[in-house]
Order: sequence, then structure tokens, then C-alpha cells
Amino acid sequence: MKSYTQYLTFNTKKHREFINLTEKVTQEIEKSTIQEGFCLVSAMHITAGVFINDNELGLLTDIESWLNKLAPEGQNYNHHKTGETNGDAHLRNLVIGHQVTVPVTKGRPDLGPWQSIFYAEFDGQRDKKLLIKIIGE
Repeated sequence: MKSYTQYLTFNTKKHREFINLTEKVTQEIEKSTIQEGFCLVSAMHITAGVFINDNELGLLTDIESWLNKLAPEGQNYNHHKTGETNGDAHLRNLVIGHQVTVPVTKGRPDLGPWQSIFYAEFDGQRDKKLLIKIIGE
């Protein structure tokens, strides 16, 4: 079994942003030369996440609206008593999750026809890391 690791750094232009990673993940799988296995895509920060869904602007807007209802910005979160102001970003991470695992088949991510991989930034405009780890044959 082989393994391949790549780290990416993000510093988003917006405080909150969704970035489609599908092409980058595909490129990293190709670089790995692994034909059959799994690819882990993991946000290495507690105020960011990774998810798979449709790359459709209306849906992405709906996801952002839904997260705003679940974890509104500007609330008096207990976390803010520590001097931080990003309690909502931590809660959004819990809802979205911090990683996904994608099957690799014939050297490509084995995604459904409408599936895309997204990095979700909830407290951006500073450096954040993402891990891509591919294992297989």
C-alpha cells in the first residue's frame, strides 16, 4: 500500500467562503499515482470544514442561510468570554464536519454526477491548513 500527503494553505478574501476543491483533489490523486484506494480531505482548523454537495450557487446560498440560522453571528456565546468572537464558526464546524473520505477508482475521485468537494471557511482572512491524504495501490 502507498500513501501520499499534501497540505494546502488558505487565506480567504472573505470571512466566510465556500471553495470548490474538486479539481485540486483530482490533481493530487493524479500526482499520487494511486489507482485504487481512498482520499481523505480534512480541514486542520476548528473553524473550517469540508463537505460534499452540489456545486450550484442557489444551494450554496441556502447552506449559508441555514448555517446562519443554526449558528448566528454576533450572539453572546460563552466562548466569547475567553476574548474570542468566533463562537458561531466553531458551531458551524460541528454541523458541516471537518473531513470527508472519497473513494479513488481508476486514479480518479469516485464521485456521483453532481457531487463536488468543498472547503468551508467560517472565520477566514487568516492562514488555515487543509490535509489531503491518499492511500491505496
